[in-house]
Amino acid sequence: MLSAENLQVAYGDATALWDVSLTVADGELVAVVGPNGAGKTTLVNAVARLLPIRAGRLRFAGADVARVSPQEMCRQGVAIIPEGRRLFAGMTVEENLELGCYRRAARRHQAEGLARVYALFPILAERRRQLAGTMSGGQQQMIAIGRALMARPRLLLVDEPSLGLAPLVVEEVFMALRDIHAGGVSILLIEQNVAKALEIAQRAYVLEGGRIVTEGRPDALLAQPHIREAYLGEGM
Repeated sequence: MLSAENLQVAYGDATALWDVSLTVADGELVAVVGPNGAGKTTLVNAVARLLPIRAGRLRFAGADVARVSPQEMCRQGVAIIPEGRRLFAGMTVEENLELGCYRRAARRHQAEGLARVYALFPILAERRRQLAGTMSGGQQQMIAIGRALMARPRLLLVDEPSLGLAPLVVEEVFMALRDIHAGGVSILLIEQNVAKALEIAQRAYVLEGGRIVTEGRPDALLAQPHIREAYLGEGM
């Protein structure tokens, strides 16, 4: 479904990603993990076409999308849950969710989309008229996830969903991502919490210093001493 080959992304003269290659198959949940400053958010924003690609190839559903607009990526079925959520604080929960229906196909299914989101996060149904800015951090993350689902995406880009959340809320968010994936949505998950990401991912890439340093199934990655020491705090 998604294929990136030798991507290079830069901020001015400073290269942030070097020859990054990855794939997400139809129906797959793939994680990209790594430390702060590794280039994870740069990668997901480049895939979403929010950042220009200096070199390399990016294909989605067989089409070259390296130079298309973010709006075109949305029309093709890619939705992003950005780091920091980026909600409209002065709008209600439901108004924020409805903003996800920017695709014409999604607008025709708005009621169905809201029902799906409220089934996934019942607390949002209870507080649909509450201003998003007055919700807790975890509830705001639920709104951000729900807003992306309203677009009826084929591929969901998820950037650091656990950031700033309490452990119990992180569990709830990751359970929701697991349910979304089970419903047939492909997911590219960008996450610093390596343990949680590898719990739900089918494959994962480790990004360090703007480069992919290793990849594989979660069990194979967890067997590597470097991964266990660097990301799980376990000595060699």
